[in-house]
Amino acid sequence: IGGISKGDLKRFLLFAADRFNLPSLKAVVLAKPTAELRPLLGNEIEQTDEEDMGMTYEELGIYGKLRKVERCGPVSMFTQLLAMWNGVYSASEISAKVKHFFSSYGRNRHKLTTLTPAYHAEGYSPDDNRFDLRQFLYPSWSRQFD
Repeated sequence: IGGISKGDLKRFLLFAADRFNLPSLKAVVLAKPTAELRPLLGNEIEQTDEEDMGMTYEELGIYGKLRKVERCGPVSMFTQLLAMWNGVYSASEISAKVKHFFSSYGRNRHKLTTLTPAYHAEGYSPDDNRFDLRQFLYPSWSRQFD
């Protein structure tokens, strides 16, 4: 499952749940994603992955494709998202989202360089692979953000 985008996996599981009448599978897919690192607070999830990341998995999939497949940096990602999210977010909101993504990406990219055995089924995956030659240590993004 690590080698497929979360959006593709979610769409496939929803298809399978409907096609094979598996309501429990649909409930799992529609549940809020969480690493369950904090205990439940009165039978309620206290923490979700998306809140911790500061972005949704759908947004993360878009950023990942723009970064890895389209090889976008902060400026080119911003301009592509301006066209993609026209009327959904303002330019300043898109700017804040891109800055947040690249700040998080720069802080955590080095963690992706350790490889575990995996099968990669598509060109884009949230998992890195041995053919990914992007740099993994990043300086400040101040030049791109200013």
